[in-house]
This record gives sequence, C-alpha cells and structure tokens, in this order.
Amino acid sequence: MSTQRRTLLRALALPLVAAAMTTAQASPEASWPSKPVRIIVPVAPGGSADKLTRTLADKLAALWGQSVLVENVVGASGTIGAAKAAKASPDGYTLLQQGEGLTLNGLLFSKLPYDPQKSFTPIIKAVVNPQILVVNPATGLNTLGDYIARAKAQPQSINLALPGSGGIAHVAHEILSQRTGAQVNYIPYSGGGPAAMDVLGGHADATLITLAAVTEYVRAGKLRALAVTTPYRSEALPDVPTVSESGVAGFAVESWQGYFAPSGTPQVIVDKINRDLRSVLQAPDVRAQLEHLGFKIAGGSPAELASSLRAERPLYAKVITEPGKLLR
Repeated sequence: MSTQRRTLLRALALPLVAAAMTTAQASPEASWPSKPVRIIVPVAPGGSADKLTRTLADKLAALWGQSVLVENVVGASGTIGAAKAAKASPDGYTLLQQGEGLTLNGLLFSKLPYDPQKSFTPIIKAVVNPQILVVNPATGLNTLGDYIARAKAQPQSINLALPGSGGIAHVAHEILSQRTGAQVNYIPYSGGGPAAMDVLGGHADATLITLAAVTEYVRAGKLRALAVTTPYRSEALPDVPTVSESGVAGFAVESWQGYFAPSGTPQVIVDKINRDLRSVLQAPDVRAQLEHLGFKIAGGSPAELASSLRAERPLYAKVITEPGKLLR
C-alpha cells in the first residue's frame, strides 16, 4: 500500500474514532459496569440490611455480569460506612445501603464527615418493614402489656438490645416510652445480628429490631414476638399484633431500606441501577424470599426517594430534639 493511500485511510478513520470516543464519554451507561461493584452496608453481618443486600447482590451480579461485593463497614451508628461511601469515586462502582438512619444521624450528630443531605444521590427505596419487639421466652413476658407493666413497675430492669444507638429502633422505643412511661435499659450493638444473638443467648432480655432480622427465630419459638410498630400486621407473622392494637392507640413507625450513590454519580448510571434494582425486586423468586422474611417491596424512582427523605426529616426531628431525649 502506498504512503499516500495509508495517509488517506488514516485521515478518514480519525473522525470515526473520535465520534466513537465522544459517544462513549457521553453515555457512561453504555459500558457500565465494566468491573466489580461494591455495596457498603454500614452495620454488622446477620441483620436485615445485610440479608437484603446479599440477596439483591447475587441477582445483580448475574444481571450485570460482574461481581457485586457486599462490604460491612461497622461503627458509630453507621456513620463510618456512610463516610467511606461518600468519599468514593462517583462512578457507580461504590454504592451505599441506607435507610432512615441517614436522616437520623444527620439530626443526632452535630458533626459528621459527610453531609447527609448533599453527599449522596438517592437511587431507590427498596423495601419498607416493621420494627418488631421480641423477647427471650425465659423472661416470662407474653404480651406488650406485660412488657410495659414490668418496665413501669421495675424501671431499667429490662435490658433492651438496640441494633444501634440512635437508630430507628431507638427512636421507636423512645416514642413508646414517651407514650407509656415504660423505662428500660438500652444496650446499643453494632447491628441487628449481634443484638438478636444476645437476646437468643439470654444475655439481653429483648430487642426492638427490623422484623426480617428475626422472622425465622420467632417462627421457631426461639424468640417471642410481642408487637410490630407499623399500623398494619406483617403478612410474614400475621399473628403478631401491632403496638396500636396492644393498647398504645395510634402508634405507628415504619422503617425502610434503600440504596444511594456518592454525589456526582452520572444520572444515567443512577437511573440504570434504579431500573435494574426494580427489576430484581419484582422477580418472583426474590419477591417471595423477601416477603417471607417480612419485607414489603417498595421501589419507585430516585426522585421519589429524595422526596421521602425531605418529608421524614421534620417528623424525626420532633422526637430527637426534645430536651432530655436522643439529641447528642
């Protein structure tokens, strides 16, 4: 081939290469993911957040053709894991599992290594679920009425294992205490898994925890369920009454779990992850597995999750900032 012909072909090819590069740069979704994706779960293994994320990670890995790694980063009521996610590159390869704890920590801590309202891009509210009050059967407590009566007659005599200090379980029980006068001894743990294990082992009397973390233990009779915090019963444990049904009229606390990306992640990637997570959540086998544990599938768009976050902040602020309560 002559030098002149090679020069002509090269000149013709350059615009095509440039156009292809421009298209790839303009559409990061087209090549994402091209390497493993990491999901940070800011609590210890074994709890509901961990169970949910590992279930979804397996399905996402098959869908994406890439490994999806679940990393438990424990400590400081979930803020260590959240801080690690906030500092990650905003490219979609590091995601954060979070729920109402994102809002709660923003209210509880005056200083955080990230901004709860600005450091993350909402992706999806994956599930909603009740908190459930369970006790070790050896306590002799059979109903919520029994629990409240003992906590009032013998203040601090019930050791309540909390999945984390200042989390939704802590807030829910504080509302219960305000409404009933029940006083218990709060013992914070690094997550729902360790808290449940200590109640099973008799090292703590009770825990208020996301239902999905203890469903199987309740079914097996290893833990006794007293009440769920939602205004509706859970289909996973339909015989367990609500707190409202058990004498605390109007009581209602519903928790949720979802996924976030570091702020600045391209919207096309956020939207792709949202679509893929919605697809996985609606898969019949996944839906059946999660509902059996006690989760209710939520879904929705990134914008809907952002709106939900804005709405819940003033509701929790009222409880947390009351003098003498949870504000640190």
